[in-house]
Amino acid sequence: MWKELKKNQLVKYGAVTTVSTISYVLLRKWIAGGICRSRAKLHGRTVVITGANTGIGKETAWDMAMRGARVIMACRDLSRGEAAATEIRSSTGNTNVVVQQLDLASLGSVRQFAREFIATETRLDILINNAGIMLCPKSFTVDGFESQFAVNHLGHFLLTNLLLDMLKASTPSRVVNVSSIAHQGGKIHFDDLNFDKKGYNSVIAYKQSKLANLLFSRELARRTKGTGVTSYSLHPGVIRTELWRHSQSKYPTLSSMLSAPAWLLMKTPREGAQTTIYCAVTEGLEEKSGCYFSDCQVKEPAPEGRDDLAALRLWGVSAGQVGLNKNN
Repeated sequence: MWKELKKNQLVKYGAVTTVSTISYVLLRKWIAGGICRSRAKLHGRTVVITGANTGIGKETAWDMAMRGARVIMACRDLSRGEAAATEIRSSTGNTNVVVQQLDLASLGSVRQFAREFIATETRLDILINNAGIMLCPKSFTVDGFESQFAVNHLGHFLLTNLLLDMLKASTPSRVVNVSSIAHQGGKIHFDDLNFDKKGYNSVIAYKQSKLANLLFSRELARRTKGTGVTSYSLHPGVIRTELWRHSQSKYPTLSSMLSAPAWLLMKTPREGAQTTIYCAVTEGLEEKSGCYFSDCQVKEPAPEGRDDLAALRLWGVSAGQVGLNKNN
């Protein structure tokens, strides 16, 4: 009797374990999202990736290197960048992976990077505007701009425009802008971009910067139509990366309580890089220039992300802020 009861319990335990394991695997597969299945090779092509020393930027750099591209890792921290580059060279066998300094919080650094790139490189096939910061306390860059808007949008806006002639000379070429689903409910506060008049909220500021990424990509597509340069924006997913460091420091107790289950429900950096890679290399995307992607598919952005008048206005305001109409 006892043996029979124990046997039944083991069977039930085994069934529960099996069902739980299958459920977890299916859940993880769903969370992982789309996969870029393009086998496109990039020999003879040059790719620039900002923020390439960690997270999805590093995974994107690894993938581009595996495809044979010359990869320029544009990083703020040269030592961390070189460590990542050394790892990528070793694991891919591609020695054509280099690191150049770029601090998106400094317009001077952006201009210096662009000058050196134009002076030393012969082409630019893919520009991936990946770097970003998230939910950080209110701070200002050396140029006086709110940090999230400056790093996530203004730095990339200036970089892209400074390299646009080289992109046009290397067509077909692409610009990939890493935005976020956080653009939903976002607003460009044209009358108070630095949040000087109203109280600063890190979430609202982040949403503004991610909406700016999407609108910039959309307006860039309009301006480059017919030139051979195409532009795409994307939501990479919720990913286990260093981007969460500010929220973890702000809410340490809550973060420690949620870290284990939350980490299980987040994409890995490699999974999170898939849509970026998809937009960078997938054949036949030219007609989708200006579109927004998620999980390797075109997705309809929120209404605020389809506001072409706001996109046009943002371009003009951004150009004025970075001095694009002045000597660069």
